[in-house]
Amino acid sequence: MNLARYFLDQNLEQRAEKVAVRWTAPGPDDDGGVGNGGPEQRYTFAEMHAWSNRAGNHLRALGLREEDRVLFALDDNPAYAAHWFGALRVGGVVAMMNPGIPREDWAYYLAYTRAAVLVSERRYVDAHAEAIGHALHRGQLRGVITVDAPLDVAAQHTLGNECHTVDSSADDPSVWLFSSGSSGKPKACMHVNGDFIHNTENYAKRVLGIREEDVTLGVPKLFFGYATGTNLMFPWAVGATTCLFSERATPERMLTLIDRYRPTILTNVPTMIHRMLEHPRCESTDLGSLRMVLSAGEALPAELYRRWTERTGVEILDGIGSAELFHIYLSNRPGEVKLGTLGKAVPGYQLKLVDDDGAEVAAGEIGTLLVGTDDPGNGASNAYGYHRDRAKSRDTFRGAWTMTGDQFRMDEDGCYVYCGRADDLLKVGGVYVSPTEVENCLLTHGRVREAAIVGVEKDGLTTTVACVVVSTDGGLDGLDRALQEHVKTRLAPHKYPRFVRFFDVLPRNDRGKVARAELKRALLGTL
Repeated sequence: MNLARYFLDQNLEQRAEKVAVRWTAPGPDDDGGVGNGGPEQRYTFAEMHAWSNRAGNHLRALGLREEDRVLFALDDNPAYAAHWFGALRVGGVVAMMNPGIPREDWAYYLAYTRAAVLVSERRYVDAHAEAIGHALHRGQLRGVITVDAPLDVAAQHTLGNECHTVDSSADDPSVWLFSSGSSGKPKACMHVNGDFIHNTENYAKRVLGIREEDVTLGVPKLFFGYATGTNLMFPWAVGATTCLFSERATPERMLTLIDRYRPTILTNVPTMIHRMLEHPRCESTDLGSLRMVLSAGEALPAELYRRWTERTGVEILDGIGSAELFHIYLSNRPGEVKLGTLGKAVPGYQLKLVDDDGAEVAAGEIGTLLVGTDDPGNGASNAYGYHRDRAKSRDTFRGAWTMTGDQFRMDEDGCYVYCGRADDLLKVGGVYVSPTEVENCLLTHGRVREAAIVGVEKDGLTTTVACVVVSTDGGLDGLDRALQEHVKTRLAPHKYPRFVRFFDVLPRNDRGKVARAELKRALLGTL
């Protein structure tokens, strides 16, 4: 059950010389364009296996013991993949963070994970030398691997291409995935080996139908569990090729990389789908290599789906997952997309909607989603707890079931319609309003590019505010009233936003989700 064996080593018998990774070193352009960079680098499964062995030996040489944490803070590149599986090979527990976060957050992750080894890059190690030095001084951090720094001769001599792989079980700890931190600092969801195998077998293989000839490319970065699955674990589980890039994702970069790599599966998020469609190059870019696009991380508006499929003819499989359950457990199927829904449960998972007392709600009513397994004796892919948060662990992980905090209703076809997070659902005039429903309605207006509905206290009552980014082909005079009328004529009258405020951009967290708390702070005193 060692994940290095399951995802990487199993390719050696029949696909050792097949390309596992394609990557182009970053160029000098860092403004969102695409620099020429160096020549494309390709690594076979045999080469990645040997590299992961060297990485495992390096970690052991630094004193890493089984179940010690290894904190990853680097950009997407082949060294990331090699060290990721190298850590798992020797029994380490992988934790991942966004390397571009502020200095104080670096200190938080180092202290919170108590990582024995940090795997990073020279520029990040130099920029955060103080936080790293403090962790080393405390004795908690025993070593740092800088993947782009040359090894000295002595170190090279000890890092052979053969490494003993730990025999681990399905229930041994392996990876920590971080929640988005929407209600405070990110929390680590602690996972075991079996969680990743369960989801790969059921979602990647049975729902996506991922296969050896696929080529994957992703907008989100590997530190995000969504991308760790779709752009590293899933392709290697079937011997497919993953394409990585180190720079931040932009519409121009994604369109260029689609031209360069010709992916068959593109992992995306609604915000980038929208921005790609808006980009001047979208009309001229050949997207014919794609057989499917995946979307998760935030709700996919029906209008955006229509625009994408009209332009490309390629389905978007919208799904929902979480760090608590590793990956997607509710999804549309290829050839069976029902617009405006997230489809049905992924095989291997059970779903039910409950009210505040835990009782299942009637058909058509909104309830909080509980995710379980079709084998009550085992977990599906749910974490076994949050690190250092026993109370929240008890509230979220309930035996074989996980309380997601997401609000849904089931339609007449048994498909699940997303209604927002439980803490985002707004009660206006004694009646619940789903922000997602109003946002989707606003996006059908020709001037609206992005929209987020938030609730703000005014005169002791909750009032709804539409935070809107609009196109520049017109003025703003009277547009707020026009948008309110647009909602009134399409939804129940009580759902229209009482206020409309215009933004140049909507703030987002490092996983691309709208930072609603930040919007609320920006609105204080403006109504």
